[in-house]
Amino acid sequence: MTTVPDAPVPPTGPAHPAASAVRAARRRDRRVYTRSHPVLFALLAATRRRPVARIGGTVLVHGTEPCRQALTRVPLDRAAPGTTGGAARELSAGGLLFDQEGAGHRAARRTLADDLGAAGVERLRPVWRDVLARRLAPLGAGRDVDLVPLARELAGATVHALLRTTGDPEGIAKAAAEAAAAAVRGHLPGPRPPGTARAAAAATARLEALLAPDRPGGEPEPALRAILAVAAVNTTVAALPRAAAWCADARLWEQAADDRLRPALVAELVRVTAPSPLLPRVAAADADLDGCPVRSGDRLILVARHAARAHDRLPDALCPAPHAVAQLVFGAGPHSCPGARLARAQLDDTLAALAPHRPTVRRARVDRGAALPGWRSLTVRACDGDRSREER
Repeated sequence: MTTVPDAPVPPTGPAHPAASAVRAARRRDRRVYTRSHPVLFALLAATRRRPVARIGGTVLVHGTEPCRQALTRVPLDRAAPGTTGGAARELSAGGLLFDQEGAGHRAARRTLADDLGAAGVERLRPVWRDVLARRLAPLGAGRDVDLVPLARELAGATVHALLRTTGDPEGIAKAAAEAAAAAVRGHLPGPRPPGTARAAAAATARLEALLAPDRPGGEPEPALRAILAVAAVNTTVAALPRAAAWCADARLWEQAADDRLRPALVAELVRVTAPSPLLPRVAAADADLDGCPVRSGDRLILVARHAARAHDRLPDALCPAPHAVAQLVFGAGPHSCPGARLARAQLDDTLAALAPHRPTVRRARVDRGAALPGWRSLTVRACDGDRSREER
């Protein structure tokens, strides 16, 4: 598979956004990578023309099929240092969701099935809809709204309700962001700064204290609760503001307001924003990916952003990417993200709540210290006919 530096502009017409608006949306969204992780972004851009590229003991997997094969056919060491599972184990003395194999792993996932299934999502929906209604009310009065604090509270409130915790939602969200930022250095290529493991463990200890259950009996183990909170908060805070900025800049609010088109738009925006752009893994056995030999112990960097074609296929609700491609941002096979349904539901409701206001972006600042590429602030205002302004 060969990729190109710039995505082709989709056709324009009554149902399609203008080409200039699409380019503006793409330029803005690229800033969350070029300003927060410039070295990593340059490395990935330099190697993405090859579906699989080896750099020493690290194998970068960009292609759609090689990425799916790595997730479903290559035996993986889920507890190796530098992987998601390894980070889980370091943070909380043995993560129960990301690094276990066999019966323990399956039992942990079954614990989540009800809470993150269709019925569980509907039970949680009033929680984030209340946050949306309250936080977005100023738009109706012509005032600005920063979507990053909104996303942070929405995520914290959802985790609070999902795990039935004693901690306050905003405190949970802050602690989860700190834990992820401290741990993410172990996922990136290159040496770890001194004290990284200690900082991550301390941040997770603070988070676990906030996640104590409000009543005993049947709740997940502390490690699982912490990892769930970290994953839910950081992906939500990264994804929701970026998706809203895409809609504002590319003028997609008409599609967002259409109940028939919005589900496809949600899937496309999740694919293009790819909140977790990299999936770090370690091979547990020899394998072959698109003709590139993989040795046991090799570090695999699965570039979900490229595998899902986020870099060269722009969002198009009228002609969306195949589900099998879009789903790769959530992984694949038995280890795919159990929170995919929840993430899509939250974005669907966020876009539905924003669409009547047709907001434009007034100011945007990249978060250079966050675990995932995203905005530190993204301020919007209901459309008043003025051109948006942004602080660079």
